Amino acid sequence: MPARPPIRTLLPLLMLAAALLPAACVTAPPGPMDKVAPEVQVGHSLAGNFLAGRHAQAARDMDAAAAFISAALEKDPDRDDLVRRAMVLYAAGGHMETAVAMARRLTALNPDAPIANIMVAVDDMRAGRNAEVRARVAKMSGRGINAFLSPMLMAWAHAGDGDVAAALKALDPLGSRDGTRALYAIQAALVNDLGGRPAEAEAAYRKAETGPVGLSYRLVTLLGNLLEREGKPDAARAVYTKYLAEHADSTLLAQAMGRLDSGQSPAPILTAAADGMAEGLFDIAGSLRQQRARESALIFGRMALHLRPDFPTMQMLVAELLESDDRLEAANLVMEGIDPLSPFSWTARMRVARNLDSLDRTDEAIARLEAMAGERPDTSEPLVEMGDLLRGHDRWKEAVTAYDRAFARIGEPSKRHWSLLYARGMSLERSKQWPRAEQDFLKALEFEPEQPLILNYLGYSWIEKGKNLDQAQEMIRKAVSLRPNDGYIVDSLGWVLYQLGDWDGAVRELERAVELRPEDPVINDHLGDAYWRVGRQNEARFQWRRVLTLEPEPDQVGKVKAKLDQGLAKDDGVRPGGAGS
Repeated sequence: MPARPPIRTLLPLLMLAAALLPAACVTAPPGPMDKVAPEVQVGHSLAGNFLAGRHAQAARDMDAAAAFISAALEKDPDRDDLVRRAMVLYAAGGHMETAVAMARRLTALNPDAPIANIMVAVDDMRAGRNAEVRARVAKMSGRGINAFLSPMLMAWAHAGDGDVAAALKALDPLGSRDGTRALYAIQAALVNDLGGRPAEAEAAYRKAETGPVGLSYRLVTLLGNLLEREGKPDAARAVYTKYLAEHADSTLLAQAMGRLDSGQSPAPILTAAADGMAEGLFDIAGSLRQQRARESALIFGRMALHLRPDFPTMQMLVAELLESDDRLEAANLVMEGIDPLSPFSWTARMRVARNLDSLDRTDEAIARLEAMAGERPDTSEPLVEMGDLLRGHDRWKEAVTAYDRAFARIGEPSKRHWSLLYARGMSLERSKQWPRAEQDFLKALEFEPEQPLILNYLGYSWIEKGKNLDQAQEMIRKAVSLRPNDGYIVDSLGWVLYQLGDWDGAVRELERAVELRPEDPVINDHLGDAYWRVGRQNEARFQWRRVLTLEPEPDQVGKVKAKLDQGLAKDDGVRPGGAGS
């Protein structure tokens, strides 16, 4: 998702935050995002429920894990490690009210629990209990993640009471260290903006713009929004234009540019101190995610949404974290909560459709994409996505139709459409429409003459059809030189040599292809055929038997079994005129 890049210099501290969370917090238990399966039967012992919960987490059965951990907690409600685990799981699942209750229980049992104290402070800030936030932060240690979270919490607690000077002073520790100066600049700009000091806010935003993070999407929207509200449309347009010059395909600023064209003024992005703290948590979650600390990133992302439920950038990040843990239904629920008027809504809806397809709800996904195509009759994106989904399910003719509709909206294709031409070409070839397929491959190759995927597919197809044999072999060799470790492309070269009768060469290339892709049934089958041709029948049968263990396509099974029974006919697979004919 387009978002402010993580502040790299914060990562050592942020990794400490990941270590503070339970090691098994892979995902989450019940809540608005995840429902506990009613058929789960919990045990009667604390140890049994705890171990069952850990096992369920490891197996990614989060519904069962939630039920077992909750049952274990009922057996020993004052055991802090169980309370901590339950807190983390409920938070990760988006059930923040229950997570906060667990956090309050944990701070009573262990006053120094870092994540629990942060969560309670976040909840107090959400409720406007700023004095309680300050009191709690004053007791928190300044080590680890608190080194930068405590200044932000204290600052926004002051900002919530209208004391801008105290808020900025609270942020001073962030501005005094090299690793947190970029974070300081953004936070100071937000405090000044909310506090009605636009000149100071703009100066801080400009300082962030020249820092290591640069002009990110989030900074562009915050700075541009301020400039628009302050009656500086030309300056705002310059900021937006600078970003678009580096991200030409982005549509996220279309609303802002349209607003400038119409002379409208936007509403402020921040309306409360909680919004500013949510921005800080977004930075932390993004940095943790970059370091693959997904569980920790998800916890802070959920805290941010607890403060600011309508936060599309954070909603997209949380959804991506859920997707990376294969919790697609939960991710879809988060994305479906994005405001339809948000620039992220369209992207989110596309991703929801993609996730539905992964959940074996392909027809529902296609229906959604069809509706989106109807909403924007000049946009090809939903139709391209539809074609890709259909192609992924070998629904070749339907994929061609979708791609044709997309090209009708695109008009004359350009260089950036090479991959779409390639995708339609594959669908045309597989649906036995070779003349059109060949045209698409040649056009794609015209745009990208060094693209190994096109070289391989077109060259292989020509060999299969017995045409342009020299040119086809040259194209495939070029593809291999460009991607020497791509097992599929190496297999193409081996199979081309086989069909041309160069069986020794075929064995050499196919053995390498199998080394690169040992799990592929087609490549192993090809190697078996090549072994047979060079007189290595035992090895050939070994390869064919292996094919049957690799989940081959149904139409391949019968052919392999026939070869195991009868071997290969003398002239089977040899192209007339080949080197071995």
